[in-house]
Amino acid sequence: MDAAVFEDVAKTYRTGLWGRSGVAAVRGVSLAIPAGGVFGLLGPNRAGKTTLVKLLLGLCRPTAGAITRLGSPAADPRTLARVGYMHENHAFPRYLSAVDLLHFYGGLAGVGTADLGPRAAALLERVGLADRQDDLVGRFSKGMVQRLGLAQALMNDPDLLVLDEPTEGLDLFGRQLLRDVANEFRAAGKTVLLVSHVLTEVEALCDRVAVLAAGKVVHTGPLAELVRGRPLEAALRPLYEQGVAA
Repeated sequence: MDAAVFEDVAKTYRTGLWGRSGVAAVRGVSLAIPAGGVFGLLGPNRAGKTTLVKLLLGLCRPTAGAITRLGSPAADPRTLARVGYMHENHAFPRYLSAVDLLHFYGGLAGVGTADLGPRAAALLERVGLADRQDDLVGRFSKGMVQRLGLAQALMNDPDLLVLDEPTEGLDLFGRQLLRDVANEFRAAGKTVLLVSHVLTEVEALCDRVAVLAAGKVVHTGPLAELVRGRPLEAALRPLYEQGVAA
């Protein structure tokens, strides 16, 4: 079973007076994300990557097409408890302590009361914030918030982990931590969806990639097949230019 499947998916955002105009963010995307391994979603700005992630997480609905998440329609909220999501810009409540925040989000994700404490403590230790667990999130640096965001995304022990520009603000420790987590997911047969502009991270982590340009998939397949001995940047440049020309 694939972790996620997009079948001829389109998304148009209505704009203008009475929504008479529209902006096509995604146009006829058909894409399967295999279960197990790290799958990279690449593309220039405004290629449609964020919209695809929103559609996958049920944050918006497609204008056309169908989306399956962990074997169920993406509109079915029950599989969300098996998904972890780490965003590049977290909007965490600044008045919560780190440990309270993990308890809060863990509860939302369906983690049992008896498991919240041990799981939060283990994750705070892992991301290097155990000594700051009682500090308010509002006092954390960008990098510390990112580490906390990773811990939050792992609270429900997800089968699908979505990392949306996760290395923003992370130091070397944080970047290595992300790599370790991704490799552990791969070894456990779980799935990571990585959205990133940091090509070194893509090269280090991804087994397969899909490249979007102007809302369409212009390439999908094993990373090695895309690179073929070239620098990744050189392989991506002509694909990205399809979005500029569109």
